[in-house]
Order: sequence, then structure tokens, then C-alpha cells
Amino acid sequence: MKIIELNLTGCKHLDELHERIRTAFNFPEWYGKNWDAFWDLMWSECDADKVIIRGENTLPNDFNTSLSEMHEVLDDNIEFRKENDLNTFSYEIID
Repeated sequence: MKIIELNLTGCKHLDELHERIRTAFNFPEWYGKNWDAFWDLMWSECDADKVIIRGENTLPNDFNTSLSEMHEVLDDNIEFRKENDLNTFSYEIID
């Protein structure tokens, strides 16, 4: 089972959040650091069975919209994979 851990503890800026995503998921340097790019690489490059997200509760309230968008991309990606008989994954938020 392949598990990817995305640690957001103490993240201060949206660019830093996307850099942590790029690093955790081992996305290429050209990752666009936006939610469309995250979607594209999640279905085409991510081979995780499970994604663990840590530290969301350490982020300022300014991140609430971004976190909602990230969760939406993950949920939509799981659904897309199921509908297209692709390997799927689950995710868990641990704070």
C-alpha cells in the first residue's frame, strides 16, 4: 500500500502549500501550483492508495477556501477514478 503524507503544519502562504503538495506527491518541477494543475496531476501521476493530510488546523483562516478547494479536487478525483475504472485512493485528515 502506497501512502502519501502531506504535512501542512505551519504553512504560511498558498505558494508554500502548493510547494508542499508538489514535494509530497513528487510532482514535477513544472507543477503549476494551482487547483487545475493539482487535479491534472492527481489523476495522471498519483499512484497512492491513501493520502494522509496533517496540520490543517495549524493554518490561518485565510486558508479555508484553499483547503475546501483541495478537498473538492481530492473528492472529485476519487469519483472520476471510480467512474473510469481507474485505481482509486482514499484520504484522511489528521490534525
